[in-house]
This record gives sequence, C-alpha cells and structure tokens, in this order.
Amino acid sequence: MKQTILPGSTIGVLGSGQLGRMFAISARRLGYRVHTYSPDRDSPTGQIADVEMDAAYEDLDRVREFASAVDVVTFEFENVPAATAEAAASRALVRPAGDVLHTTQHRLREKTFLRAHGFPVTRFEAIRHAGDLARVMPDFGPAILKTAGFGYDGKGQYRVNTLAEAEAAWEAMARQEAVLEALVDFEAELSVVGVRGDGGECAFYVPSCNHHAGGILDVSFAPGPFGPHVAAEAIAITRGILEQLNVTGVLCVEFFMRHDRKLLVNEVAPRPHNSGHLTIDACVTSQFEQQLRSICGLPLGSTEMPRPAAMANLLGDIWSCGEPRWEDALELPDIKLHLYGKSDARPGRKMGHLTTTAPSASIAEQLVREGRARLTP
Repeated sequence: MKQTILPGSTIGVLGSGQLGRMFAISARRLGYRVHTYSPDRDSPTGQIADVEMDAAYEDLDRVREFASAVDVVTFEFENVPAATAEAAASRALVRPAGDVLHTTQHRLREKTFLRAHGFPVTRFEAIRHAGDLARVMPDFGPAILKTAGFGYDGKGQYRVNTLAEAEAAWEAMARQEAVLEALVDFEAELSVVGVRGDGGECAFYVPSCNHHAGGILDVSFAPGPFGPHVAAEAIAITRGILEQLNVTGVLCVEFFMRHDRKLLVNEVAPRPHNSGHLTIDACVTSQFEQQLRSICGLPLGSTEMPRPAAMANLLGDIWSCGEPRWEDALELPDIKLHLYGKSDARPGRKMGHLTTTAPSASIAEQLVREGRARLTP
C-alpha cells in the first residue's frame, strides 16, 4: 500500500557521512526535518540535521528510540548491521528495506543474488576454508581476492597472480570469508544511478564514465562515450536489479565494459553514489532529492541533464601542503565546490568534490581536472 510522507515530516538517516549530508540538504530544502544516527559526533550529516544521535549501531534500544521519533528511516551507507535495520523497522517504515541492505552489504551474497537472477557478473568463487584457494586458483590466473563483507573504496581487495600470493592475501585478511573474482580486461568503467518509487515507477540518470585511482573514484563525467546500445543495456540491467531487489529508493550499479562492448556488473550500492554527485548541479532533480521523493512516496523528479557534466573527488591528500587554494579553483566560473565539513584531512579520505557543466563531457572533464590542479602548488 502506497504511503505518502509529506513535507514537515521527519526523516531518519542511519549513517552520518557526506552522502547523508547531501541528502539532508535536499530534505531540508523541501521542508522536512532530519535526524541522523551513527557512532560519530559533529558528523557531516549531523552538521545539517535537526537532531544528531551518537550511539553504537549495536545499541538496539537507542536505535528503536531513534526510529520512534521519525516517520521513515533510510540509509546513508550499506554497512549498517542487519540487526540495526530490523530494530529500526520495529518502530518506523524503513526504505529501502533491510533485506536489500542484507544482500548488497556482503559481496558474496550480492554476487550470488545477481548470478541467480541472470545478471552478467564476473566469474567468482567463495573462499571460506583453507582448501578453497588451492582448489579454484589454478583455473583463474590473475584474480582479485576481496573480503566478503564491509568493503568499499578499494579496501579489503588484493590483486593476486599465483596461489602463493592468494594464500598470503587471505592470511592478511585474517582468513575471513572472501570472494575470488576473475580479473576483467575492461575498456571502461561506467555506472547508472536509478531510482524506484513505492509504486514501482523508475527513473534513471544517463550513464557516467568513471576513472579510479588507488581503488577510489577519481573523476566521473556524463554522458559517457558508450553509444546508445550500451547505455540502454546498462539502464535495462539497473532496472532489473531494482525490481528483483524490490528497492524503494536510489540504487547505483557499477559496470565493467569489456572490449567487445559487453557489460559485467561489478558492484551494487542501494543508495546515492559518488559518481552521481554531479547530478546536484547538472540535473533537474539530484540523486539525493530522488532518494527523498522515493522513500516519501512522492512523484519522482526529472533526471534530465541539460548540459554534460563532470565531477572530481577531493581527497585529504590535497591538504598535505596546507589549506587548498580555493580562490584559484573558483576563478573558473563554471566550477562548483562541495565540501563535507570534515576537519581531519587524512590521505585517501573524501573531503569534498568539484563539479562543472560544459558544452561536452570531455570539456567538463578537463575543467574539473584543471580546477582541482589549481588547489595545490
């Protein structure tokens, strides 16, 4: 049954990082109140929210107290424990549902789900016991060994070429459950951000092309240079995953495009995505406003992108020589600066991003790279 949660209501966010911050900005602009829950204080989301509750995710009494004070609960990131989602659901509507979180927060469950439902994925094998690597590694050749749970931004991943390297990597993981994936010789990485309302209606953003550095997204631009057939296939796969998972909310699918133009699903995130940050300045409706509209039962907004756009991440490394030269970057009139309110600029930590729009995606990419380069001597 469709439930509409109107402006003036209160949204609860589990997690308190930059995704929650940008969601809270959108929610408050539409007249909603926002409460956030995480173990952190003075968090990126908490700086924007009406109420910031800092408590452990495992403190289920506090989770229930938090959920009792809001009208709907959503997620800022997928590594919230399943028991936390269940406790919240005992007091409030949770969107997307906890079973979506349960599937997508664990690489092995996610890939098994995708393969079972006919979606194209890289070859993979579960690694649970000491003999598993010796049994499967000889048939793989170069591969990626990943922790099964709680990994992001390249964390918990090891490239391995031999059985000895794979066994050493598994030891470094403390022999926890892992996934061995065949290495993909891909031409490009792309992603599609989609949204599904509680009535099953869907909307999709144009696929973006993504460049990574050190396992972390570096630059995204859209539209990507993939052609209409690849874009249509990526959107169709994203729609299928939204429907099979029965998502109410935003979901991003990351793909590898092989040299033969075939797509393989790499990862699924049941939330707004780093590659979709450019939608804030480039699209009629941002991915964060879409998240709000979908979980509140409101009509979905237009995903139209009037001009091509690009985004460049700002990591803590940029602060290594002191305060970045913001004024130099902002001399470029089309550059937009987004900072996340984090005080500790550690190497590899996402501190903000730049976006721009331009007559073409390639020009937009050049502009955000130039803007970022101007920040440091």
